[in-house]
Amino acid sequence: MRLPSFALLLSLAALPAIAAAEDAPPKLALELNRIDPLDGACRLTFMAENGLGTDLRGLALETVLIDTDGQVERLTLFDFGDLPAGIPRVRQFDLPGLSCAALGRVLINGVAACGAEAVDCASALELDTRTGVEVIG
Repeated sequence: MRLPSFALLLSLAALPAIAAAEDAPPKLALELNRIDPLDGACRLTFMAENGLGTDLRGLALETVLIDTDGQVERLTLFDFGDLPAGIPRVRQFDLPGLSCAALGRVLINGVAACGAEAVDCASALELDTRTGVEVIG
């Protein structure tokens, strides 16, 4: 008799977590995962995960690179290509003439292309970093 009551209690305790997961807004997670100096360039490695519930047929972000002195180093476009729903993807961008040590922040200035209808990629962006370089939007 006690076992069914305990099982019922466990299932009832899980309901708030299930409801919270269903109420969570869709997100497009973008993490600056690595920064690697190359010969005459800097490579930025991003981990992207499309949690929008629909495949993106191309994502391009207007990106501003800001040096450690706070000055804009360059404005560029990062083309992340296709991002299938629910599958993490790694994208790398080699930036000639950029010293990784001089990079202070990466600003996602806007969404140049979002390959899905009725999806607001800009408001779904969730930015993070595993590096010493801040990523802001």
